[in-house]
Amino acid sequence: MFSTKNQRLSRVLITAAMMAVLALAVACGGGESSDGGSSSSEIVVDGSSTVFPITQAVAEEFRRENSSVQIPVGISGTGGGFKRFVVGDTDIQNASREIKESEAEEAAANGVEFIEISVAWDGLSVIANKSNDFADCLTTEELKSIWDADSELNNWNQVRSSFPDKPLRLYGPDTDSGTFDYFTHAINGEEDRSRSDYTASADDNTLVQGVAGDGGSLGYFGYAYFSENADKLKVLGVDSGSGCVSPSIQTINDGSYSPLSRQLYIYVNKASLERQEVKDFITFFMNEGGALAEEVGYVALSDADYRANLELLGLN
Repeated sequence: MFSTKNQRLSRVLITAAMMAVLALAVACGGGESSDGGSSSSEIVVDGSSTVFPITQAVAEEFRRENSSVQIPVGISGTGGGFKRFVVGDTDIQNASREIKESEAEEAAANGVEFIEISVAWDGLSVIANKSNDFADCLTTEELKSIWDADSELNNWNQVRSSFPDKPLRLYGPDTDSGTFDYFTHAINGEEDRSRSDYTASADDNTLVQGVAGDGGSLGYFGYAYFSENADKLKVLGVDSGSGCVSPSIQTINDGSYSPLSRQLYIYVNKASLERQEVKDFITFFMNEGGALAEEVGYVALSDADYRANLELLGLN
């Protein structure tokens, strides 16, 4: 039923890139926008670019037998997606962090009720250029010294004296990204406490290309984007005090890749869940999403967790 992991993720990431170009074309061209609602044959999804490969893979498989249902999946980032979700503009929100209190309050003010569902595990991956032959692992303290809001480090030998005199250039998600929020909180102690003088993008593929093309680079993004590009990127281990651990399916699943392992979520608008096509899609997501999450490089939840999600949604 399913294609191989590499074929799956490659197709999904190509779709992500095409959607980013389309969004830019619409923004620059002033094209007509919709009225914000969803037709009975359309399920509108937006949010995290990290969760995008999972939801897009599920949407592709679902539409094989439900071709009349359109499922556009946007990649405006977790924060950007929530801006739409809390006003009822989308049916499903992809999120690489939990909803913020301020976002939940805005949803309530707009009469938007929702259900939070975890769909997979991810390990934020610290990435360097493939040519980097001196850094194999960084401590969380070193990562903080690099990424903290007060940091002025711009050379690898400022990170560790044994590293060479080589310019350090940083790449990471923009501030609308849940990945930015999670990494910044886990490493710097506060969600917004990050330096701003780095190459930022909401598109993880742009970050992959940046790190791959820059010999002095250091960046971070979701594990699936590293695993798909492992031939041209170098992943660094992280030492949080108990030794160096690199992200892998095993270390993400057993929690030893700390503090950068995290759950990934979708949020479902309760009003949308009244529509049969949304019920069918979410049921399919819980039944097949684990296998598809692993195909695109993430770690599935247990079967019991997916069954519990169905019960929470009232779809068991």
